[in-house]
Amino acid sequence: MNKFPDLNQRSSDLLDSIEAKSRLLNIECHSLGEARLFDFGVDCPGGLMAGLELARVCSADLARIELGQMAVGQSHFRSVSFISDHPLAACMGAQYAGWPLQVDDYFAMGSGPIRSLRGEEKILTEYSLHEKSDQGVVCLETGKIPTESVARQLAEEAGVLMKNLLVAVAPTRSIAGSIQVVARSLETCMHKLHELGFDLREVVSGIGSAPIPPVANDDLKGIGLTNDAILFGGKVDLWVRSGEDRIRQYGPQTPSSASPDYGTPFYDLFRQNNFDFYKIDPHLFSPAQVTFHSLESGNSMTFGSLDEKLLTASFGNQAFTS
Repeated sequence: MNKFPDLNQRSSDLLDSIEAKSRLLNIECHSLGEARLFDFGVDCPGGLMAGLELARVCSADLARIELGQMAVGQSHFRSVSFISDHPLAACMGAQYAGWPLQVDDYFAMGSGPIRSLRGEEKILTEYSLHEKSDQGVVCLETGKIPTESVARQLAEEAGVLMKNLLVAVAPTRSIAGSIQVVARSLETCMHKLHELGFDLREVVSGIGSAPIPPVANDDLKGIGLTNDAILFGGKVDLWVRSGEDRIRQYGPQTPSSASPDYGTPFYDLFRQNNFDFYKIDPHLFSPAQVTFHSLESGNSMTFGSLDEKLLTASFGNQAFTS
């Protein structure tokens, strides 16, 4: 059973422990009216460990997230891995950035388990991922600290009191922000499969890994680099209750290379489309390589491949010799 209860409470409890060690993590905790704000990199340094903690918050603490290294062709990169035995709840119920938040001139993409309280996304209804909770935890990918009016709208739409709203923020151009985005390799794969019509309840466990990009000097370039990490270097393994015929049906369509928009560093593609996500093929957003492990047959099938040339073109001289 992939449904996991108390997503918001799990993230809230985790943020309580994060606040207790905020100085160690180089993050700052403030009040936002009656709400609580956790700054992971807007007006503070943040860092690698802060990024790992933020990724755990985004996914309701239903995954082990760790730093490592991985090979892409002859190159080696530092990497982030996301490991979960509850991939549907962790990725689609919490981590997916499915709430485009707009309040006056303030815009941010919202992720985290608060989405399960708001309940506006079809995927939440389809997989019974709605929940009721006194706590609401949202993660905003933004370079601006939200105002009290932003917090008030978040609380109202989620149906929680302001005093029970917890807001975590980090820009993509920060260390923590880039880590939490690159930790989404499994989530992007799950979402792509959902878009293709694959029943995500068949996914029992998953591991996603992707290389850590250089930290950009602005958010748009950060979006480009973090997307490239997954599009060209993301590697996902799925353990599924599916037969080989079903895997053969969906597998070839799953990697990013199946999209006609594949083959250009994301920042360049983004710029060519006037920085409008909706002009880019939505099926591009998925990892470079996906391996399905069939629990029905015991066999495994791999689709797509890691792209050393495009990854190094995007990252520059970031590889190291193992």
